[in-house]
Amino acid sequence: MTETTIGIGGAAEGTDMVLNIGPQHPSTHGVLRLRMVLDGERIQSCEPIVGYMHRGAEKLFEARDYRQIIMLANRHDWLSAFSNELGVVLAVERMLGMEVPERAVWTRTLLAELNRVLNHLMFLGSYPLELGGITPIFYAFTEREELQYVLEEVSGGRMHYMFNRVGGLKEDLPNGWTERARHAVASVRSRMDRFDDLVLGNEIFRGRTRGVGVLSRQDVHAFGISGPIARASGVDFDLRRDEPYLAYGELGDVLDVVTRTEGDCLARFEVLLRQTHNALDLADACLDRLAELKPGPINQRLPKVLKAPEGHTYAWTENPLGLNGYYLVSKGEKTPYRLKLRSASFNNIQALTVLLPGTLVADMVAILGSMFFVVGDIDK
Repeated sequence: MTETTIGIGGAAEGTDMVLNIGPQHPSTHGVLRLRMVLDGERIQSCEPIVGYMHRGAEKLFEARDYRQIIMLANRHDWLSAFSNELGVVLAVERMLGMEVPERAVWTRTLLAELNRVLNHLMFLGSYPLELGGITPIFYAFTEREELQYVLEEVSGGRMHYMFNRVGGLKEDLPNGWTERARHAVASVRSRMDRFDDLVLGNEIFRGRTRGVGVLSRQDVHAFGISGPIARASGVDFDLRRDEPYLAYGELGDVLDVVTRTEGDCLARFEVLLRQTHNALDLADACLDRLAELKPGPINQRLPKVLKAPEGHTYAWTENPLGLNGYYLVSKGEKTPYRLKLRSASFNNIQALTVLLPGTLVADMVAILGSMFFVVGDIDK
């Protein structure tokens, strides 16, 4: 009998492979690049490489006046345009010491919550799609269309509303709009159980997400992670409750800050879904209050040339994806001297450096999708 030894290469068992996911790849939601080092099917390390669609929003802020920067601000997270605008006008109003009419305060709160629902519905539909379930995305877009109709009627825009103004809103609500908005909210709420039954009730979805991509409270604090992702890891913080702005201080009995302790992909999806239900409840509460208010102004009169006094301020809001902040520095001119943007997705995506190592490549898409990010919000 003859023995034959076949050589397989000197370092075959210990050779790592570098794999680039993106910047153009179906699993990356856009131009995000992940540089991963693999040992077989297991990820050893991950480096998120950002900036492929960077357009220098912060520098552009310095070359636009206080009316024009609203247009720039609403585009970095294109699923949260109204909320993005809101942070800028709140910062400028704080610098001016300006009081906004009560009708504008409640209308802003209503539109911010409708915008939150639109944002969350996109991820509630797209996340199951990335795991192989195509049906929820069609339901999500059906519900989004119903809400987009009423937002388009009031603002003229479907994604970039440009409805906020320093001192209030562009114009008052159309006649009969509140009833149409109430009907849209009720209609969407009546069909939200599709996501509870169709997605959360699916054993394949639960198998792909339970116990996968666990993010600890310590890592949440270390990376400055916020929003639904942080609350899914047990960090009970929501600006709407903890530092109320707009009308949220009067909505404490309706506002429900949803948290989970597991910190895995399933917990992040559950938090997002429960937040969507609560945002619809908040929208109803705002509509009830608007119905009680007497007719009045929706904005303040502004001078032809708007200049903020010299100084600085920081305004942050609880955007759908997390904390969104604007640090405004003024030299008394009609343009900001500096406007620093703190976007939620930029911090949240950094957690991939600790979430992905040790996991399988097959789980990478599940973890990546559960971070609920917008690439423009990362690159700014």
